[in-house]
Amino acid sequence: MTDFLMKPKIDFAFKEIMMNEQARVGFLSAMLGLDPSDIRETKILNTNLRKEHKDDKLGILDVRVLLNDDTEIDIEIQLSPLGVWADRSLFYTAKMYTEQIHAGEDYSSFKKCVSISVLDFKLFGDELGFYSRFHISEDTKRILYTDKMEFHVLELPKLPEELKEGASDVLLWAKFINAERKEEFDMLASRNKYIESAYEQLQVISQSAEKRLEYEAREKAIRDHNQMMYEARREGLKQGREEGREEGREAGREEGREEGQRKGREEGIEALILDNLDEGFAKDKILTKLQRRFNLTEEQAGQYFDRFTK
Repeated sequence: MTDFLMKPKIDFAFKEIMMNEQARVGFLSAMLGLDPSDIRETKILNTNLRKEHKDDKLGILDVRVLLNDDTEIDIEIQLSPLGVWADRSLFYTAKMYTEQIHAGEDYSSFKKCVSISVLDFKLFGDELGFYSRFHISEDTKRILYTDKMEFHVLELPKLPEELKEGASDVLLWAKFINAERKEEFDMLASRNKYIESAYEQLQVISQSAEKRLEYEAREKAIRDHNQMMYEARREGLKQGREEGREEGREAGREEGREEGQRKGREEGIEALILDNLDEGFAKDKILTKLQRRFNLTEEQAGQYFDRFTK
């Protein structure tokens, strides 16, 4: 027996942990604010490695759960910064919602759909804490428009270093997902019986040679994907700067000057977008910066954002 332990925030490991019903009930009750005894049954739904579009080399490995009241929950982990995450999670939650209804059924048959995002980057900057919960509600009175969709977000980089007495179950679970050392796992397991079950499941799968191979393959795929995206962004910025400088040297031709100015402006716009995404800023914050710095309309800023984040 080795001391090797998988990292729970690698989506393969997290999905294997959620196969344990006790761990699953504990995590969901913490995230949804329910008493564990109120969750009488949970069912893991079959999901495959999902590709978002034809150029997506990594794919999404999610955990889909059905509760005894037919609430459907989708849990996803994202390790690298993705500024459009909120739009993306909205799209897939809406898709999960609309797939419920069949021909001849009425709208009253719709059940609640919940999105849980575990992110290893800051989606909202520092204006919100490590855990956020969103509903569709009226702007001023906060009256719910519908309770059929809700979104939960865990931002792991915002976790406190130390755990205080009486820490919430949500915080304990977030620390468990982010943990890497045996000492951390032992401490967290001692404070929550459901996390103890999750830790036991983690130890079991970590000792499986077959699952370790799958885990390491997935971890390598994530690492390679992140490195590829980083290098592509840097190479694109470098090429853009070189082209902009070269165009700028063609001062003898008005057309060349105008083209150089345009490219230089677009290079600056692209750099602002990508640098702010790397720093974890949300899309709406980046759009506001673009409008102010480059005197763009909201529509123009959105078009540039979509163009440079494809």
